[in-house]
Amino acid sequence: MNTVSELYDQDFYAWTQQQAAKLRAGDLATLDRERLAEEIEDMGSAKISQIENRLGVLLAHLLKWQRYPEGRCSSWAGTIMEQRERIHRLVRKNPSVKPLLPEAFADAYRDARLIAFTDTGLAPENWPAESPFTLEQALDDGFWPAWPPKGQS
Repeated sequence: MNTVSELYDQDFYAWTQQQAAKLRAGDLATLDRERLAEEIEDMGSAKISQIENRLGVLLAHLLKWQRYPEGRCSSWAGTIMEQRERIHRLVRKNPSVKPLLPEAFADAYRDARLIAFTDTGLAPENWPAESPFTLEQALDDGFWPAWPPKGQS
């Protein structure tokens, strides 16, 4: 059959099954350790990417909710609630990602501005460069931003 390197390149699924079988059998000497370690790290990174993507969708909908009130609808509200719940669940199941949330939040906000612009057609200057919400507010089930924000008219 193919070498481990060829199998990884030609049939990733078969490689994963082979590596899993070797782990279960205790055949540690012939494991493709370097690639296996990389794949495990990638699995962890995927959780952060998933949280970041969900934060982007959440923040876009919060922005639209705040700055485009005439477009508010039950679909937007549902998306906000769903993304919050899914983010909470991901963090609950992967508590070690919690310290990474502020960076994910900042990266996600840049995406959120693009989503809000694309979804509404409102000019980019309608979407502030920095998030008008904190991470805590965005994830708070009771937070629904108003426009204009308190203290502004």
